[in-house]
Amino acid sequence: MQKLIECVPNFSEGKDMGIIDRITSEIEAVDGVKLLDVDPGRATNRTVVTFVGTPDEVVEAAFRAVKKASALIDMRRHKGAHPRMGATDVCPLVPVANISMEEVVSYAHKLAKRIGDELDIPVYCYENAALKPDRKNLANCRSGEYEGMADKLAQPEWKPDFGPGKLNEPAGVTAVGARDFLVAYNINLNTTSTRRANAVAFDVREKGRVKREGHPLTGKIVKDEKGDPVHIPGTLKEVKAIGWFIEEYGIAQISMNLTNISVTPVHVAFDEVCDKAAKRGMRVTGSELVGLVPLNAILDAGKYFLKKQQRSLGVSEEELIKIAVKSMGLDELKPFNPREKIIEYMIADDEDTRLANMSVRDFANETASESPAPGGGSVSAYVGALGVSLGTMVANLSSHKRGWDEQWEQFSVWAEKGQAIKDELMFLVDEDTRAFNRIMEAFGLPKKTAEDKKVRHQAIQEATKYAIQVPFRIMQKAYEALEVLEVMAEKGNPASVSDAGVGALCARTAVTGAFMNVKINAADLEDKTYFEKIHKEGLEIEASARRKEEEIIRKVEQLMVKSE
Repeated sequence: MQKLIECVPNFSEGKDMGIIDRITSEIEAVDGVKLLDVDPGRATNRTVVTFVGTPDEVVEAAFRAVKKASALIDMRRHKGAHPRMGATDVCPLVPVANISMEEVVSYAHKLAKRIGDELDIPVYCYENAALKPDRKNLANCRSGEYEGMADKLAQPEWKPDFGPGKLNEPAGVTAVGARDFLVAYNINLNTTSTRRANAVAFDVREKGRVKREGHPLTGKIVKDEKGDPVHIPGTLKEVKAIGWFIEEYGIAQISMNLTNISVTPVHVAFDEVCDKAAKRGMRVTGSELVGLVPLNAILDAGKYFLKKQQRSLGVSEEELIKIAVKSMGLDELKPFNPREKIIEYMIADDEDTRLANMSVRDFANETASESPAPGGGSVSAYVGALGVSLGTMVANLSSHKRGWDEQWEQFSVWAEKGQAIKDELMFLVDEDTRAFNRIMEAFGLPKKTAEDKKVRHQAIQEATKYAIQVPFRIMQKAYEALEVLEVMAEKGNPASVSDAGVGALCARTAVTGAFMNVKINAADLEDKTYFEKIHKEGLEIEASARRKEEEIIRKVEQLMVKSE
C-alpha cells in the first residue's frame, strides 16, 4: 500500500500573499503531493502550510519550498508575534499511512542535509528526528530566536546538525523534525457551562488539574520544592484539553489536541469523555474533527465500536467509516464527508476514472470494447475479488448466526482477512491496466539518438518487469483467498456452503488467469533469470491452487449431500 507523509512547514511571512503563493506554487509543482491547507496569520507574520504525499516527493516539495522561502523572505527585516529563527522556521514531517516513525526520521535527515548542503542554511533536527537529546524540544533549538542565532551558532554545543556553523543572515536557521500526527478533536456536551466542560477536560487531559488542599476549587494550591504547582494527572496520555462554550452551536465542548493518536486514539478519547461527563451528570451528544485525519484513525474507531457490540469487524471500509461516524456523532453539527476529512481520500486519484469504481455493467462493457485494457489481468483480479468476497460473506453470516455467539470473534478474524485480500485485488484491477499503460508509454519514448534509444530500451524493460509483477501479485493474493474459502467451507454457516464453493472456483480461476498474463507479458523481457524464478514460483502456486480448489469443491459437495 502507498506510503504517505504529511509536511507542515511554517514560513516567516503572513502578510504578503504574493510571497506565500510563490512558495506554495513550488509545492504544487511536484507530482505525488497535494497541498491541503494554507493558513496565514498577520499578527504572527507567519504562514502554516500543510501538504501530503509519497515520501520522496514530499521531501522534494519541502526542499523546493524552503529554497523559495530563502530567496523571498529576508529575516533581517522580519517582525512578528510568534517565536521564529528562519525564513522557513520549522519543517516537521509526520507519518500518515503505511510508514513507520523510523522511516520518517530518515526522510527528515535527508531533507535537513539537502537544506544544509545545497542552500547553506544551518539546520537543527528536533522531536523524533533529534540527533542530540537537548534538541528534541523545539523551544530549546529556537531559544534566542533569529536575533540571537549568530552568537548561538558560535557555541560548540550548538553547532548545527547540518549546514554551516554560521548564520545565513537572510534565511536564518531552520528546524527539521519528525513528529506524530496531531488531531484536533472537539466533543460536544449537553450543557452550556464552560466550568463544567473544563472539569471534564481536566479529568481527561494528561496534565490534569492543579492539586489543592481541602476544597478542590477554592483550597490552597499545593506546590513542590521548587515552588511550582503540583498537578493531579488526567486519564489520557498525549492529550491536551480545555472546555469552552461555542456560541454558534449554543453548547459547551471539550476541545482536545490528541498529540499522538497511536497512544490515545480518537475513539478512546471519545469514550473516556463520555464516561467522565456521565459521572458529572452530563451527556456527550456528538463530536467533530477539526481539519483532516488519517484513514486508519477512522477505521480503527469503526472496528472498536463493532467489537464492543460483538459484531464482525470484517466489513467494508465504507461500513467501518459509517459505524465510526454514527458512534461518535461526527455528523451532529455538520455533515461528515469522508472525501473532505480523510487525508488518503483527499489525495486519491480521480475516483471516476477507476475501473474498480465502475458498475458491473460498465466494467463488462469496457472489457468488451475494442480497447486492449482492461484485459485478462484486470479481469483475473476482479474474479478473485468476487471469490474472496463470497468467503467473507460466509464469515460474516457465520459470526452473526443464532446460537453461534461464542464463535463470532474467530469468524470476524477470517472476515477481516477476506476484506484485506479483496481490497488488494480490487486495487490490482486498476494496477494491471496501469502496468499495461506504462509499457505503452515506454514504447512511445523518443528514439532519435543513441542515448534516446538506450533510455527507451531501459524503460521498456522496467515496464515489462512491472507488468509481470502485477499479475504475479494477483496470483499470490487469489491463492491466499483459497485459505479463507477452505475454512468457510469446513466451518462456516452450512446454509452458505455453496457460496464458499463458488468462491473457490473464482479464486482458482484468478490464479490461472493471472499466471497466463505473467507468461505472456514476459515475451520481451531480457532478464531471463528473473522470469525463470517467477515462472517456477508461479507453477507451484497454480498447481497448489488446483489441488486446493478440488479439495474445497469435494467438501462442499459432501456437505450439500448431507443437507439434502
